[in-house]
Amino acid sequence: MSGKTLLITGAHGLVGQYIFKLRAQWSGRIIFTGRGESRLPVGEYIYEEMDITNQQRIHDVFAKYSPDIVIHTAAMAQADECEEQKEKALLNNVTASTYLLNAAEAFQAFFIFLSTDFIFSGEDGPYDENAIPNPVNFYGQTKWMAEKYVKSYPFGSAIVRTVLIYGNVLSGTRSNIISWARSALEKAIPFKVVSDQIRATTYAADLVWALFTIADKKSEGVWNIAGKNNLSPYDIVQHVAAYLDLDASKAEKVDASTFTQVARRPLKTPFIIEKARRELNYDPHSFDEAMRKVLNGD
Repeated sequence: MSGKTLLITGAHGLVGQYIFKLRAQWSGRIIFTGRGESRLPVGEYIYEEMDITNQQRIHDVFAKYSPDIVIHTAAMAQADECEEQKEKALLNNVTASTYLLNAAEAFQAFFIFLSTDFIFSGEDGPYDENAIPNPVNFYGQTKWMAEKYVKSYPFGSAIVRTVLIYGNVLSGTRSNIISWARSALEKAIPFKVVSDQIRATTYAADLVWALFTIADKKSEGVWNIAGKNNLSPYDIVQHVAAYLDLDASKAEKVDASTFTQVARRPLKTPFIIEKARRELNYDPHSFDEAMRKVLNGD
């Protein structure tokens, strides 16, 4: 892939970790950035501490490396936290995105923004790239607001919408649906799991392949990048239990109304990924294929 300089925000998040893991697929420099000191594995790579809410620090890092392409994955992504701390969510998800766009503009860098299925209501899917956003929580609202700024960026941009990303995580970082399911099953005590929220679960390695491809081709516009299987959390628990030969009877099937959550969740957000298949040759793993990779430590 391209020999250009790529700058990544959110290096410690799941997507950032997989960009690090698969960095050899990119032939140019990659500048990894995140809050605080690097928590990535020891090795030869470029890391810069960069708080995306600090406009001066962003300017300094961009000036140092003159990136050709920016992949902005950092976000305040916990829906309940965004609902409870709206000013902080606006700062991290909207204002910070404008800081990055302004910095990128000085170098005419191509800008890739990672968005979410939570910009949709979940009432009228499946969704393609032309579907009209209608978020039901504040997290979704902030990502939709940021998308509008990205669309007006003058030097080429891509919005990559994705859903329920899973993969292996570094020690001490936030878990995801696979690690949560395994942990819940191994405890062998009863637990409730939602069966009426349907997502196009996305393997992090598939998403990173698509991000690199979009970056390499500078493929502008909106892209749905998600898995090929639409599953509920309950379905996922059943798949994990079957593969690991764990007792799934402890998982009680319930609907979302069982849980009291600060932020409303969209119920069904299946994605249509035909545009990515056709124009990027995107061919994601099946959920079972990717699940086995994750559970086997790949």
